[in-house]
Formats: sequence, structure tokens, C-alpha cells
Amino acid sequence: MVFREFLVEAFNVMPPWMSTFFLSALPFSELRGSIPVALVIYEMNPVLAYLMAVLGNMLPVVPILLFLGPVSNSLRRFRLWDYFFTWLFERTHKRHSEKFEKYGTLALVMFVSIPLPVTGAWTGCIASFVFGIKFRHALLAILSGVLISGIIVTSLILSGIGVVGIVN
Repeated sequence: MVFREFLVEAFNVMPPWMSTFFLSALPFSELRGSIPVALVIYEMNPVLAYLMAVLGNMLPVVPILLFLGPVSNSLRRFRLWDYFFTWLFERTHKRHSEKFEKYGTLALVMFVSIPLPVTGAWTGCIASFVFGIKFRHALLAILSGVLISGIIVTSLILSGIGVVGIVN
């Protein structure tokens, strides 16, 4: 069975609230994918959909924030990974350190809150690691960004449902 088919089958067996929770924990969908599914396909209550998506999106954040440093340090023993992490840190600091110094943790909140691909909680964890943001500050910034993004996505989907409902 292909991985995609496995996921579809697994989500079909779960109740809608649980599917929303776990779909939002995945890096390729996060809450930007789970809220539309919850509201349009499952026709869930918007408050429940929002809460399950936010909770699910935050599920992997603590482990990622806690273990990204030790894992990268362990991988640095190998030349290829050491080269990669050195390149990543130098490139990121060169391109974005001025913005981060100017806006601080608020930059991380804004980054995570933009509901576009590659700007969610998973990427926010990586950015906080690269910029050396302390765990507590990173967790609060990512949570704030996820809450804002959830409001934006929920509002946009409900507006779209309202427009489609008026037309029909």
C-alpha cells in the first residue's frame, strides 16, 4: 500500500475531530490543510475545527524544539552533515539576521502566522533553532503564530463557504 493510500484509509477510520488533529500535526498540511478539510469535507463546528487544528499543529513543536539541537549536533560528526549545517546557518544568518535583530521574536510570530506553504510551526521550529531563540520564547512565538494563522484560515474558509452558500 502506498503511503498516501495508507493515510487516506487511516483518516477515514478516525472521527472527524481526530482526523483534523492529526492532519494538522503533519508537516505538509499543518492547520492550513486541516481546517479547510474539517470545515468543508467534515462540516465540523468552526470552533471545534479551530481548536483541534491548533492543538494538533502544536503537538510536534515541543519535541522538535527540544531535539533539533541534539540531533543536529550528533549529525555534525559526519562531514556531509557538518557541511550542510554550516552552510544553513551561514546562509540564514546572512540573509535574515538583520530582520531578526530588528524585530526579534515578533519576526518568528509573523513568519508562523502567515498562512502560506513553508511558513508554519514546523518551519518556525527550524528558524528558532537556526537563530538560537530560547525554548520558552520560541514556544510562545510559535503558539502565537499558530493561533493567528488558525484565525486567518478559519475566517477565509468560512467566508468562502458563505459566498458559495449565497450563490447556491
